[in-house]
Amino acid sequence: MWLLYAAGSAFFAGLTSILAKCGIRKTDSTVATAVRTIVILIFSWLIVGIVGSGSQITSISSRTLVFLILSGAATGASWLCYFKALQLGDINKVVPIDKSSTVLTILLALILLQEGVSLPKAIAVAAIAAGILLMIEKKDVEKKSNGHASWMLYAIGSAFFASLTAILGKIGISDVESNLGTAIRTIVVLVMAWVMVFAAKKNGEVLRIDRKELIFICLSGVATGASWLCYYRALQEGPASVVAPIDKLSVIVTVIFSYFVFGEKLSKKALAGLGLLTAGTVAMAVL
Repeated sequence: MWLLYAAGSAFFAGLTSILAKCGIRKTDSTVATAVRTIVILIFSWLIVGIVGSGSQITSISSRTLVFLILSGAATGASWLCYFKALQLGDINKVVPIDKSSTVLTILLALILLQEGVSLPKAIAVAAIAAGILLMIEKKDVEKKSNGHASWMLYAIGSAFFASLTAILGKIGISDVESNLGTAIRTIVVLVMAWVMVFAAKKNGEVLRIDRKELIFICLSGVATGASWLCYYRALQEGPASVVAPIDKLSVIVTVIFSYFVFGEKLSKKALAGLGLLTAGTVAMAVL
């Protein structure tokens, strides 16, 4: 059963990107992120209720709380960049760059946490990096140089902050149950997202969100919550070394849905890149 839950996690994570893309065609991405975070917050605390870890709140140390807050801030920055990139660029280009956070996380872990990387894992990381490069078309780079591909900068920012989230989370999660830590980080993300909305004076746009897009935004939040529920259930019953990589294969789900929903097709070169990205991710689990 845990394999089904892990597959469900990947499915809903991939579906999140598609639903979010549908919800930010007219709606500002920052406003959409703030709204969907409300839904995610409900789901994250629902998870806490299911596992019964809420009682640990009073025993969290100051150091742990600081790193959880920093991790939440990094998560918020990553989400803001990610959904802005989705609004401006193709999903098939944005998602692979965002998934490159795996590579950045390993590099940051090596530098900041002094964790060693074996040769087989280094090869797997190189395969992931090569796959990402293959999925970025030459024309996308040319657009960037002409100032028309700011989505790429936002996607890179999303990957960077996502990797920073993992490092900060690793430091701060040692003294707190992971689901509770996730719920606390989500509160920080919610506050950060709404601060950005008010700072940019976009709070008035909340009431003007198209009803259809609002539904998609809320559904993307539900999909994220469902992904988390499946992910933690899979972790509870199965080996984390297998569950985590399966979850990261959500990029395949995103590519398939983007083809049928938005008509975004991958070239042969990009398909080869997707194959390398997938192989590298799977290898990271078994090496």
